[in-house]
Amino acid sequence: MPSNSVIVDELRWKKFPVLDDGFVCLVDVMGDDSSIVQAARVSYGEGTKKVSDDRTLIRYLLRHRHTTPFEMAEIKILVRVPMDCWRQWIRHRMANVNEYSTRYSVAIDSAQSTPPDAWRSQADQNRQGSGAALPIDIGTQLTADEQHLHDETRRIYEARLAAGVAREQARKDLPLATYTEAYWKVDIHNLLHFLALRMDPHAQEEIRLYATTIGREIVRPLFPVVWEAFEDYRMGGSSLSRLEQGVIRRLLERASAAGAAPPYSVEDFMAVQDDTWRDLNRCRERDECRDKLIRLGMVKEE
Repeated sequence: MPSNSVIVDELRWKKFPVLDDGFVCLVDVMGDDSSIVQAARVSYGEGTKKVSDDRTLIRYLLRHRHTTPFEMAEIKILVRVPMDCWRQWIRHRMANVNEYSTRYSVAIDSAQSTPPDAWRSQADQNRQGSGAALPIDIGTQLTADEQHLHDETRRIYEARLAAGVAREQARKDLPLATYTEAYWKVDIHNLLHFLALRMDPHAQEEIRLYATTIGREIVRPLFPVVWEAFEDYRMGGSSLSRLEQGVIRRLLERASAAGAAPPYSVEDFMAVQDDTWRDLNRCRERDECRDKLIRLGMVKEE
């Protein structure tokens, strides 16, 4: 397996494409898996090494949410991202950021375009989410309109600059699809939190592509043991609330009395739901509990 320094040299400034003209690339990194282990053992002492190897310790720390040692390693990346996607990104207030300034420099001459088959409908159950893809004939017209809008706003922007308008004012009508660039430096603890939220299937597709690229192309090779634990306990894991544990106990008791074997029906699940959910026509907490039990093979998928 190549050393960490070799991996860093291979990754540094390598641009991983995202969307039609975006990218992420590693600028610098401080630390590796062993840095997290070293930080943890400052608290526990060197004797811990006798009972716990590095991988076991990292997995224990992540599993039990002992997060401080993960703050002892950092990465700095350069990103090119559409401004609307960047607005979601920058809401994670746990990193050092320096963004390309359109007060000082001419705006990047690139805006994210949407392929005809990539336009999504509004989700029925989620006010901030997407639903199914729109028909291709509608998408074709939407993409043509989008390109016209981008061309026209860019023409107006450049005409303002040519007329002597200040850059800080000329930029005001540029679309949110315009690409921006930024340096983003973050410790591994906060980065994993960002990735857990933004790689989730419920995240917007565009930022999910950025998060997935950062995770798989940069974090995974630089911190392989951390990444393995992250996939096992954060992305592939699932916690159970007190209410959900009660549902499982009642479901098993009901099944035992009836001599039934899993997977159980949704009707069985509804019969043992928590009392605080029972009178609600729509209950996201109940839906999430049901989905967890479906993934565990305890409840049948409708």
